[in-house]
Amino acid sequence: MALNHNLRLALSNCNRILSRKSNIFETPFLFGCSEVINIRQKKVWIRPPRVKYPLWFLQKERAEYIENLTRNNKAFIEEVVHDQCGAPAVKSGIETYNTPLKIEPLQPLEITTSSKRTGLIGKIIGQYPLWMKNGEKCRTTLVQVVDNHIIKYIPPEEFKPNRKPYRGEPKRKLGCLLVGAESGDPSLYTKEYCGLFKNSGVPPKKKLCRFIITPDAMLPPGTPLTAAHFRPREFLDVRGLTVDRGFQGVMKRWGFKGMPATHGVTKSHRRGGCIASGAGKARVYPGKKMPGHMGNRWRIAKGTEVLRINTTEPMMPQRCWLNQSSSLVVRAPL
Repeated sequence: MALNHNLRLALSNCNRILSRKSNIFETPFLFGCSEVINIRQKKVWIRPPRVKYPLWFLQKERAEYIENLTRNNKAFIEEVVHDQCGAPAVKSGIETYNTPLKIEPLQPLEITTSSKRTGLIGKIIGQYPLWMKNGEKCRTTLVQVVDNHIIKYIPPEEFKPNRKPYRGEPKRKLGCLLVGAESGDPSLYTKEYCGLFKNSGVPPKKKLCRFIITPDAMLPPGTPLTAAHFRPREFLDVRGLTVDRGFQGVMKRWGFKGMPATHGVTKSHRRGGCIASGAGKARVYPGKKMPGHMGNRWRIAKGTEVLRINTTEPMMPQRCWLNQSSSLVVRAPL
């Protein structure tokens, strides 16, 4: 009987709210029959989500299924894709398309010391030694930049990312550039995701990244970006996903020395030892170095130096050792 009474009460409240034709985000909403009284006392309101996803946060891949297409149909689909995205090509060992540019020639920009330019999306090829003029040998990381294009520009008036509460307006109004890398087959992506690249005139990209820039460093959509975007002797910030090492012990994860090999040590040669004390708080403090998952974290290597730029094969040897996965985000520091 109590359940039926709460159900009738909830339905009557819903009908009363709908009859007013008011905004649902401005009126209390009932989540369940058993919570009617509690909601009335606490006055729970529906609030907008705190996390605001960007415009390009869409479903990327679609479900693949057997279409049973004939050879003529497959040839027709490939012809339509080539007409829209350009002829297929292989750039630096990666299958892509020769996209024709649909923009006017760029005018030289006046870059100042306070300007903030866009970055690039690259891939790690491997490690390579280089020798300086004084005979010094340095270990470098080869970063390959392939098929980077400007997808979209968001002006400062429209770009409103999530920020912490602050007083007053920000000192500098910054815009946003959406950069994509490695063109893919449009038939493998959803219609919503392919719509992001309609105005830029480029095929769908496998990798997307945003760069916050100043308005004077704006580039129109469809502009190609190569390794010549930077120059040697420049210092860049590299952001990437570290290699996933899985679950590791304290010796590999934190560099512990370990226990002695002999003198009474039994089955504790690679253990971390004591993790807390019995006196005082008598608990394990947060942040204690213990075994756990290692790698697969976003990390930033700041101040990496560009030693050489190869324009024929878009590569940038950088003076650092990056223990990271294949995809990287390279940009100039502030």
